[in-house]
Amino acid sequence: MEDQVLTLLLYCIPALITGIVAYLFFREYFNNEFERRKYEVAKELNKQSLPIRLQAYERLTLFLERISPNKLLLRVAPVGNNKEDYETLLIKNIEQEFEHNLAQQIYFSDNCWSVINASKSATVQLIRKVAMSEKIDNADKLREAILNEMLDKPAPSNAGLHYIKKEVSEIW
Repeated sequence: MEDQVLTLLLYCIPALITGIVAYLFFREYFNNEFERRKYEVAKELNKQSLPIRLQAYERLTLFLERISPNKLLLRVAPVGNNKEDYETLLIKNIEQEFEHNLAQQIYFSDNCWSVINASKSATVQLIRKVAMSEKIDNADKLREAILNEMLDKPAPSNAGLHYIKKEVSEIW
């Protein structure tokens, strides 16, 4: 009887080892296959979404360029001579541009979107700060004062432009 149990064990142990090895092999194979398919799907999605993401980056780059005070003042001329009206017109123009591109935020990282938003806010703040000066009494002087303010320092939108360029370079 003991011989039979020993013989049975001698047959079962190699079968059990073979079964364990086969299980481990197939588990590894299926895990690799799952990861490969996941990679293929991600690659295909990236291939389809990359042009859309790049277009979003282009649009927000254009937005930041358009709200740069130097370019904004050239593009948006004062309607009248009232500095408050011109200040409102400039800020309204920036807000409209921003709202027009608001949906693009889904293609940006949270940090990048925050920098873009901060660039917009800083530009609005710059316009408001300059307009608060009591020396400025009309729209033309406001334009001139904003341009003079920009002579010494870079536009607030430059920070957003640099961040967008950095993010786009990471895509490649």
